[in-house]
Amino acid sequence: MKILMITEDRNDDSEVLYPLYRMLEEGFEVDVAALTKKAVQSKYHFTVDANKTVAECHSSDYDGLILPGGSAPEKLRLSQDALRLTKEIFEAEKPVCAICHGPQLLISAGVLKGKKATCYPGIADDLKNAGALYEDSPVVVDGNLVTSRRPQDLPYWMREFVKLFH
Repeated sequence: MKILMITEDRNDDSEVLYPLYRMLEEGFEVDVAALTKKAVQSKYHFTVDANKTVAECHSSDYDGLILPGGSAPEKLRLSQDALRLTKEIFEAEKPVCAICHGPQLLISAGVLKGKKATCYPGIADDLKNAGALYEDSPVVVDGNLVTSRRPQDLPYWMREFVKLFH
């Protein structure tokens, strides 16, 4: 299995590192994509190498998508390539997970109408305005979509995402 993680500078460290290591534990290959190939700087302490740019990624190369939060999604949602990848992977019904502010990419990709989802409380109105059915829960699963609210929800988020592959 090959997973794509789309992130940028100012992501939440734990929302990148936890799923990255969890996917590696499962034996999955993970590509980290950003707007440019670089050492992506998290908000607090860590960096992760983006080995791909979103422009060079092809949705057909991936079995799933991870969208971490922090401030990164606000920048990524302005990228047509990031939105294209998000939409293509989502519409191919491959597993997609987003946490915290990660759903901002799903909102801008226009894929949430009628879907149950959760997010960081500060963007709940954005989720509702995009037509999603907002739930304030640690994890919400709707078909191929797994969403969570914040770092405290990471274990529930990854548990449900991994289940979609088994």
